[in-house]
Amino acid sequence: MDQFCGSKFWNETWWTTDPQFTTCFEKTALVWAPCAFLWTFIIFDFYYLKASFDKDIPWNKLNLSKLVINLGLLAITALDLIIALVKKGDESAAEIYLVDIWSPIIKFATFLLAFIFIPLNRKYGVQTSGCHFLFWFLLSVCSIPRCFSELQADRNRRSDVEDFSWENYQYCSFFFFFASSCAMLLLNCFADSMPRQTKYKRGKNEMPQLSASFLSRITYYWFDALSYKGFRKPLEEGDLWDLRPQDSSKEVMPPFAHNWNKYVLKNKKDSLTWEPKAQFSNDNVSFVNPHGGRNRDKKVMASIIPVIFKSFGGAFLFSSFLKLIADILTLAQPQVLSLIIGFVGDFEKEQQPQWKGITYAVLLFVLASIQTLIVSQYHDRVIMIGHRTRIALTNGIYRKALRISNATRKECTVGEIVNLMAVDAQRFVELTYYVNILWSAPIKISLVLYFLWQLLGPSVLAGLTVLILLIPVNGFIVNRLKMYQIRQMRYKDERVKLMNEILSGIKVLKLYAWEPSFEKQVLNIREKEITTLKSSAYLNASSLFIWSCANFLVSLVTFGTYVLIDENNVLDATKTFVSLSLFNILNFELTVLPILIPTLVQIYVSATRVNKFLNSEELDPNNVQHDASKPHPMTIENASFSWDDDNETLTNINIVVPRNNLVAIVGTVGSGKSSVIQAFLGEMEKLSGSVNTVGKLAYVPQQAWIQNATLRDNILFGQPYDRRRYNRVIEACALRADIDILSAGDLTEIGEKGINLSGGQKQRISLARAVYSNADLYLLDDPLSAVDSHVGKHIFEEVIGPKGMLANKTRVLVTHGITFLPQVDNIYVMKLGEISESGTYTELLQNRGAFAEFLIQHLQEGEKEYEDLDKIQRQLSSTISEPGLLQTIEKIIDVARSESLSDSISLYSNDSLMGGLQNRISRQQSRESKISAYSLRKKEEEVEGKLIESEKSQTGNVDLAVYRHYVKSIGKFMAISMLALNLVFQAFQVGSSLWLTKWANDDDVSNDTSKRDMYLGVYGAFGFCIVVTNFGSALAYSLGCLKCSRTLHNTLLHYNLRWPMELFDTTPLGRIVNRFSNDIDVIDNSLPQNIRGVLSQAIMVLATLSVISLATPVFLIVIVPIAILYYFTQRFYVPTSRQLKRLESVSRSPIYSHFSESITGVSTIRAYSVEERFIDESDSRVDKNHTCRYPAIISKRWLAVRLEMIGNMIILFTSLFAVLGGQTNPALVGLSVSYAMQVTQTLNWLVRMMSDIETNIVSVERIKEYGESKQEAAWELEKDKSMSKNWPEEGCVSFENLKVRYREGLDLVLHGVTFHVGGGEKIGIVGRTGSGKSSLMLSMFRIIEASEGRILIDGTDIASLGLHMLRSRLSIIPQDPVLFSGSLRINLDPFGVKSDDEIWKALELSHLKSFVKGFPAGLNHSIVEGGENLSVGQRQLVCLARALLRKTKVLVLDEATAAVDLETDDLIQKTIRSEFKECTVLTIAHRLNTILDSDKIIVLDKGTVKEFSSPTELLDNPKSNFYRMARDAKLV
Repeated sequence: MDQFCGSKFWNETWWTTDPQFTTCFEKTALVWAPCAFLWTFIIFDFYYLKASFDKDIPWNKLNLSKLVINLGLLAITALDLIIALVKKGDESAAEIYLVDIWSPIIKFATFLLAFIFIPLNRKYGVQTSGCHFLFWFLLSVCSIPRCFSELQADRNRRSDVEDFSWENYQYCSFFFFFASSCAMLLLNCFADSMPRQTKYKRGKNEMPQLSASFLSRITYYWFDALSYKGFRKPLEEGDLWDLRPQDSSKEVMPPFAHNWNKYVLKNKKDSLTWEPKAQFSNDNVSFVNPHGGRNRDKKVMASIIPVIFKSFGGAFLFSSFLKLIADILTLAQPQVLSLIIGFVGDFEKEQQPQWKGITYAVLLFVLASIQTLIVSQYHDRVIMIGHRTRIALTNGIYRKALRISNATRKECTVGEIVNLMAVDAQRFVELTYYVNILWSAPIKISLVLYFLWQLLGPSVLAGLTVLILLIPVNGFIVNRLKMYQIRQMRYKDERVKLMNEILSGIKVLKLYAWEPSFEKQVLNIREKEITTLKSSAYLNASSLFIWSCANFLVSLVTFGTYVLIDENNVLDATKTFVSLSLFNILNFELTVLPILIPTLVQIYVSATRVNKFLNSEELDPNNVQHDASKPHPMTIENASFSWDDDNETLTNINIVVPRNNLVAIVGTVGSGKSSVIQAFLGEMEKLSGSVNTVGKLAYVPQQAWIQNATLRDNILFGQPYDRRRYNRVIEACALRADIDILSAGDLTEIGEKGINLSGGQKQRISLARAVYSNADLYLLDDPLSAVDSHVGKHIFEEVIGPKGMLANKTRVLVTHGITFLPQVDNIYVMKLGEISESGTYTELLQNRGAFAEFLIQHLQEGEKEYEDLDKIQRQLSSTISEPGLLQTIEKIIDVARSESLSDSISLYSNDSLMGGLQNRISRQQSRESKISAYSLRKKEEEVEGKLIESEKSQTGNVDLAVYRHYVKSIGKFMAISMLALNLVFQAFQVGSSLWLTKWANDDDVSNDTSKRDMYLGVYGAFGFCIVVTNFGSALAYSLGCLKCSRTLHNTLLHYNLRWPMELFDTTPLGRIVNRFSNDIDVIDNSLPQNIRGVLSQAIMVLATLSVISLATPVFLIVIVPIAILYYFTQRFYVPTSRQLKRLESVSRSPIYSHFSESITGVSTIRAYSVEERFIDESDSRVDKNHTCRYPAIISKRWLAVRLEMIGNMIILFTSLFAVLGGQTNPALVGLSVSYAMQVTQTLNWLVRMMSDIETNIVSVERIKEYGESKQEAAWELEKDKSMSKNWPEEGCVSFENLKVRYREGLDLVLHGVTFHVGGGEKIGIVGRTGSGKSSLMLSMFRIIEASEGRILIDGTDIASLGLHMLRSRLSIIPQDPVLFSGSLRINLDPFGVKSDDEIWKALELSHLKSFVKGFPAGLNHSIVEGGENLSVGQRQLVCLARALLRKTKVLVLDEATAAVDLETDDLIQKTIRSEFKECTVLTIAHRLNTILDSDKIIVLDKGTVKEFSSPTELLDNPKSNFYRMARDAKLV
């Protein structure tokens, strides 16, 4: 190199007092190194060009300036080369060396490369380049030494008279080059303009990161604007940026799905012959199911872990590379520390030049700063991968949930699947972070031990032995933790599932006063969960104890062995404090390991659960064929079906539905009618035979599924709005009057599960949805069961029947109403899962089989209306040839006609029913003219019709009262213990370090073994105290926080069950479940860690600053500005971060609400083939959540960079003051700098943990808010004890001027209702939908409280009683038969107070005894969630059994027989007549036979009693509404 340059390459610069590089070094190493960097890493720029989705950045000042300056550099470099070559040929000129030729060539090639990339970046839309920025940065920094050399040489030349033309040229050329390099560096600090052509729409609201420069990205400067906005005002959703396109579901899902499919097919042994059983398709996203065919191999389990790695492995490997660099920088810092200690140690002996000390201090700062920037980029990428994984899993679980079979549905409840999304998918965010620690921790530990060997020799092996000995102990703890984690998740699932059921059936629980029983069940599960958490807490504290032992024992044993094995071994400052800083690195790794292990255990458990779900069985798409060549659009041939592969539910089914025909399916409860519909839908497992459907399907389920959306959206169901068709459907489905009642018309929001609609309204909306869908095939599962008879008749005529809107469609109708059967084309009669007979109405009667008996029986019940009887008679006379049968039936019809009257009165106008229907045509015409006025009112109505309140996101600081509430829940003693133990622990830590300082400075130790042993003994004692206090504080935290968890959960449950119904009506189920799942999980697991972190980190920061100030008092001057910087950084961060966390939390609930809703209505979603729309909706909700989540993640990185830079400044000033301040105590310097090196992480963690507390304490805030919400009246009062055990004894019920409204601010629904019912009277209540029938019943049970007036039962004002006293003394058979998962016994007698004999007696009377006897488990037969394994009719009979068991003096029937067939209805009525003959029975009438023998009838309209008299009196009065109905029916 000396010949190459004509001078020395290296002049032993290090050993001079005036450090300066040689000219050769400046012209070669300092120029070639940056050039080599660009050539090495330019490959990344090629990758970014190839991967760019954008094109064509317009020419602008920035890229033109780069081009011009780069051209200037090329020109000056070319000129350097030309002049050097000319000078080399000129012998008279100064000698030119090879360096003057090769350096310009290398520079020219490099500048040319940089020049080429300017137009390339512009063409391919790359706005910034990290590689180019770093190249210009390195080039500018490496040119600084030559800058000083050139200036010095120029000063020397001025005093000389020789010809220096070449040197002068080089001087000018270099400064042009240097200035241009600096200008290029400055220009590269900014990003280029936005490209003209972009793959994704890019606008003003795009994330600034996309257009930020490299410098802005690594410092997170682009986030400043949002941070400042968050500081000035609480952030709202509108303040957030759009999600980065590459993080959206549309981009994340395709590669994930592709890799899943590849993995599944690879794992399948017979993949060549195997066809996937089911696929999801969403754009290009298609998920293959791991199980093929019916003989599926259950052992083959596809795992998501390799799929995740395959999908996001590239980014993960790059993050691992960044982690490796960061680890190298971490390990380099103790080596620099040893140089600083050596420099101070030499101060009194052979003093080193001061510039060396400054260099060490600056080097330490530079290493720490580079580490900060790299670590932040590492975290950014790792968390980004984690969140993409979460998106992929959440969306994958949702897609899977739309396809699972019924067998899987039984195994996985809604609550469990929601937990997979809410908890398990979230765990994978942590996986990506901790997986890197798995490989990096062993490497770091190995390197630390290697460096320690260099310092302390074989003594390190003693410390290593301690580590190895503790590994099996930790292994045992890990296995136990894994077991407890699985158990805790199981209990959590159980608890959330039960809460989901309780909240779904809360109305029924309140009516029965069953809340205490279910509260006890939840608390029992919670107690098991707390016990498991407590066991985990003990194990975690033991794990912490072992690792803190390990950390201290390693240093103690190592130091002890070192000084004891050889008397010549003396601990000096360098050995002590470099070892200590290495031990600190070791400490960090060993501290992370106990956190890593339970986290990995949790992730393993979650992965197993997600794998199990994603591998679960799906519906077989081959259950239903779609063969267009078949002659009929709907057929089932020789088919058998089951619900769960085990028992045949339907056997030998043969059904043919010709095109445009109406086919009815009739039969008794549990005969399999609904199962046939499910078989057509493909919902049942087909065991044999074939099912074929051709055309678009529409489905009306027996229990209407209503979404939490507006009424109009429920009907449109994703179809475009066609006003004319929509209005026709509304009229045909008799919804116009209901819409007129609603506050915002059809824009009124419907609550979850249609909570603010009656059963009939829900059913009609469900039917309207089907009609509006304009499908080819219609499956109608008893759609008329929940509607009044005249409405049912209207709907049949206008919609279903031969002249209805669906006349030209193919229809299958399950019905209990025999009135409509003469008008159907074909009838199938079901019996015990088989078709007993089929044919036309005429054929079935002629057969005199099961159908004829069925018809005669129901005609005898006096069930039908006058016109229908006329029709039946005309139909029969023309079809029955046998005189005997015709004569019998005609007699029955005559009797039936004389008894016929309508059970429900339309009082909405003064017109009679028929007139009302005719008048709708003219009303329709006048309504058309009102459309414009309607549209003007639309906005007001949208606000007015809002039922579900948007989840409130609190703003500003978390109230101090919330913290007080939390501390109070922990308990004062525990809180003080935590603080005290932490302080003592930190005091022992600092004490042990100061003791080492004293030891290292004591020169007598080398000669006095007793002194050495004393130092070692005291150091050991410190260690013992550290370990004990650490264990004590960990235990105090865990137990205190668990006590708090128990208190907060029990409070939440207590207050939630005591909410009035109005709060349940306006709060989505998902939101409440979120409190019991996510918020409780935060309080169980996250908050305790946060609080412990803040306390320990805060005390550690104080200790660090104290130690540094003790070593270098001048540092106190710097503390103030650093503290101010620190204060402002955290002041900007905390409010922004807190609000972002709140927004994220609020945006999370809709994911789960939508998910629960989708699972509930999955058969409807599948029937209408709208899976794609629901998947898109789910994806958009997940994306919306991520839009709030991503800025929250970035805010942590923004904070980390700033706080760690403040920490790095502390390192810089500590080390600078140590080397400049004339400090002569190397041990104290070593102590202060090693503490300063720790403070970087500590400061960052402190603010992070403080912010995490603020964000996580929101969970406590929300639970507290629920606890402070409105409560219903007391369950129990003192007065209750004085009441008779048999109250009410008479059963007299009096309503006195009763006025009620559903919620404050709403109109009255009952307007001064007054009537008296004597004990034992049977009262029928009639009135059309919305007249107040159900409100009357709810008032009796105080579900809604009286605004004015009162209700007396046996002379006692019910408002003066405790709610449970009242509700437990009344019986009700509600409209919706709600069952809970658990045994049949629990569903009948949740308090366990009834004997088996009593329960069997009730079952016998409710006609369920033989059915239940058929179960092997009898009364302990397991009921699944929602009672799905019983038919709706059987569920209603279970509700009858409940009423029979309770047997109180007052019974309320709320349209209780709406969902059962006529035969079961008859059984129920007979039971009620015989078993409740002594009781007062109030029947909200639905079918005629339920009020025929009533003592009195109440006619309600618009919340007032229009008529109250006996049926005969009402018919004797020609002016009565009842009479008008009878007249319309041609009875009078």
